[in-house]
Amino acid sequence: MAFRKEPTPSHSHGSQPPIAVVLVNLGTPDAPDARALRRYLKQFLSDPRVVEIPRAIWWFILNGIILPFRSSRSAEKYASIWTEQGSPLRVHTERQAAALGARLAARGHRQVQVVYAMRYGSPALPDVLDQLKAGGCERILVLPAYPQYSGTTTASIFDSVFDHYRKVRNIPELRMVRDYHDSEGYIQALRQSVLDHWELHGRPGKLVMSFHGVPKRTLLLGDPYHDECHRTAGLLAQALGLAEGEYLVTFQSRFGKAEWLQPYTASTLQELARQGEQRVDVMCPGFTSDCLETLEEIAMEGKAEFLQAGGKEFHFIACLNESQAWIGGMADIAEQHLAGWPTMGMPR
Repeated sequence: MAFRKEPTPSHSHGSQPPIAVVLVNLGTPDAPDARALRRYLKQFLSDPRVVEIPRAIWWFILNGIILPFRSSRSAEKYASIWTEQGSPLRVHTERQAAALGARLAARGHRQVQVVYAMRYGSPALPDVLDQLKAGGCERILVLPAYPQYSGTTTASIFDSVFDHYRKVRNIPELRMVRDYHDSEGYIQALRQSVLDHWELHGRPGKLVMSFHGVPKRTLLLGDPYHDECHRTAGLLAQALGLAEGEYLVTFQSRFGKAEWLQPYTASTLQELARQGEQRVDVMCPGFTSDCLETLEEIAMEGKAEFLQAGGKEFHFIACLNESQAWIGGMADIAEQHLAGWPTMGMPR
């Protein structure tokens, strides 16, 4: 195997090389058009962590059916949420990284730089890792934007990191954040976001906590995602003082004909309306940044489904995004995993 040429270190001899925190999110297309969506979806849906179907069969389905027909429909959905700054997910992730860097610096971690990367799309995770190496970074903490671990998400990030360094001669010291579904800072940030919304709009009859779905098969094969989602929901309900009947856990974004984790968010919203529930509030605790799945699937489609089924009032509670509580929570998580590294700029 041919290894990549090592760059000349950019830090001066005897100085402390920088330490990096890499905030990694799922990714987003570069533009809300069919061409960009086809490129993005091909990379995303070609990941064997995401779709566990024999490669030959899936290649035909992906290239012969999904990409030719889904790209345009997906582009229309992205266009409905696109902003002047670009994709909401990219905008929020970039802002989170900047805010986290500032918060860590304010806590004295002067040797730490925070950057962001995407598992699919740009800025590509391997490119960001190369840039850090060129900058002389010798210690890297990888912080996925996924609070709950899943083989379909977190493990895919780990795969990308390990695959990248298979061709690198001088590998930096690596640490990976596996999950933080029960982190106090994360739970308290979620709690604050709900309380802030209720202070302005009052309390609903039901709070629906909608998490991204995965095939039920992954649960049966040992993926902990389902349990971690319920653990998050239980801790948040406890922090909010909610009784068992005052909140629901659901799963959204079903794809294909296989059974996914249930109950499904869409059918739950419709059933609540049919049962006479006048108002629901919906939040997406598994997403730390607003994106297509929250802004279009829930805030638009979910609202329409609830109202068309007879509901009267639908509220979407925004994701954590750049809230001060969440930036502080991320800083707590980063500090925990940076422990023992000379983040304050002390000599080696």
